[in-house]
Amino acid sequence: MNSTEIRIAGFGGQGVILAGMILGRAASIYDGKYVTLTQSFGPEARGSACSVQLIVSQQPVLYPYLTRADILVVMSQEAHERFAAGLMPDGVLLYEEDLVRVNGTAHAGKAFGIPATHLAEELGRKLILNAVMVGFTTGITGVTSPKAARNAIRDLVPPGTDALNLAAFDKGLEFGLNRYGSAIQTQQATVPEEASSMTFRANGSKHDS
Repeated sequence: MNSTEIRIAGFGGQGVILAGMILGRAASIYDGKYVTLTQSFGPEARGSACSVQLIVSQQPVLYPYLTRADILVVMSQEAHERFAAGLMPDGVLLYEEDLVRVNGTAHAGKAFGIPATHLAEELGRKLILNAVMVGFTTGITGVTSPKAARNAIRDLVPPGTDALNLAAFDKGLEFGLNRYGSAIQTQQATVPEEASSMTFRANGSKHDS
């Protein structure tokens, strides 16, 4: 079964879970793939470690938990230190370069940084760095299409914030394309093809369409 395992991690208040939900909805509802989503939190919601795990596949996912991530997105140093060892040897590491110092060289050839917080602040709201990271992840990995991601953002962000979040998404997408250019096609070679139907699970719930 051709599938892609993704982990997004950071600390509470960065919108980690929403970022995962956007990617999951985009891939399942709008790109027609099978997706599972699980999430975990630290003892406190804000300021503690949290992560979301997705499996994106062209066939039904029989086991919803990650074995080793193909794509790791980290938005804090703690998240990098905790989860980097669980990235596949040929996996893709995406990181917030102002908050994360990448240790070692094991993934140096597939490590892509972005100043997501700074780009969000340029738009006037630091908290939309998660939408910047979603755009960056979309551009670098191709795990979902930009059109699907934009639709999912409109569905999931708070009312009245869709324009701002879409602008943040576009900033992340454009940054990835402009900085990394030709390297992106290599990363996108592992993305699964579209499935004929979809399943999206969050916290154990199942929705079929």
